[in-house]
Amino acid sequence: MKAPELSVILPAFNEAKNIPLIVDKIAAVMGDTPFEVIVVDDDSPDGTADVTRSIGREKPYVRCVKRINRRGLSGACIEGMMAANAPVVVVMDADMQHDETRLPVMLAEIRDGADLVIGSRYVDGGAASSGFVKKSRAKGSELATALANRITGAYTTDPMSGFFMMTRDVADRAARVVSRDGFKILFDIVSRFGHDLKIREVPFQFRERVEGESKLGFLVTVQFLGLLISRYTGGFIPVKFLLYGLVGFTGLFVHMATLLLLNASFGVGFATAQIVATFAAMTSNFAFNNEVTYAHRKLTGWRFVTGLLTFYIICGIGALANVSISVRLFEWDWSAALAGFAGALMSAVFNYAVTKLVTWRDT
Repeated sequence: MKAPELSVILPAFNEAKNIPLIVDKIAAVMGDTPFEVIVVDDDSPDGTADVTRSIGREKPYVRCVKRINRRGLSGACIEGMMAANAPVVVVMDADMQHDETRLPVMLAEIRDGADLVIGSRYVDGGAASSGFVKKSRAKGSELATALANRITGAYTTDPMSGFFMMTRDVADRAARVVSRDGFKILFDIVSRFGHDLKIREVPFQFRERVEGESKLGFLVTVQFLGLLISRYTGGFIPVKFLLYGLVGFTGLFVHMATLLLLNASFGVGFATAQIVATFAAMTSNFAFNNEVTYAHRKLTGWRFVTGLLTFYIICGIGALANVSISVRLFEWDWSAALAGFAGALMSAVFNYAVTKLVTWRDT
């Protein structure tokens, strides 16, 4: 085998039926160009990793990176890039929505001096709507692109594309700083490095997926909005902290609804109702954070139970610190509103930082 000139990164979750098809399609278009295919599997229950390894025994240019207890497209892309041997890497979907026939064209642009080549749905010759079964999803994609363009500017027409090729140098730079959360790694890369990269675009037709179900949904939308706000602040506010704060805001509604229901409707004493409401809010916050903020390290089974217990303890300590600091600030002639806000903010930062390291062990 020759050393690969191109590493094709295929992030995958439940793509067992598509992997054999996309591998053959890629091989058919690459001709004499040496390449490798790296399937980054997020521990798919459908046996995606087993299928990939079986193919690799017959086709040595196919490899599998299986991630355990980690989820998320951006993180999968980064791990695939770091496992790649070639001087050029490309990320594309395993579901065949991205046009593999554009790979040689994109590689030619890299050879011609480009740092980053983007498969765009919005330049002449490209199309996006054919890949979306529902018109609402197509409109949502257009809206997300418009919002992203307010940050990335004129660097690209399609900052939300999941089909892009870059040099090893760009991949190494991106791996150190881009968010591991969410699904829109290209937007993160362009918003950070677009000003000093030679970026070119290649049109492609976005196609319907062949097998399986789309991974887009509410979680992806929330994570993208968090990333969008984070990039608007220049990365000053981490994406996870924004998501954590959003979840905490929903906990306020859970707390008040539980308190009023028990106290006003069932006549439970205020103190008892307040305690129950507090635990109800902490429980809902833990569950939502487990599904949204830390979806890539989602706790299940017994780990869910132990995680909930540590969450209770840490948030309890945060609540005590909240009260102590806000009371002290109020005694120093701060207004009640400002003292209360400062205590709540400190508590939120403490809870986020400690639960991140202890409950979800996310470093």
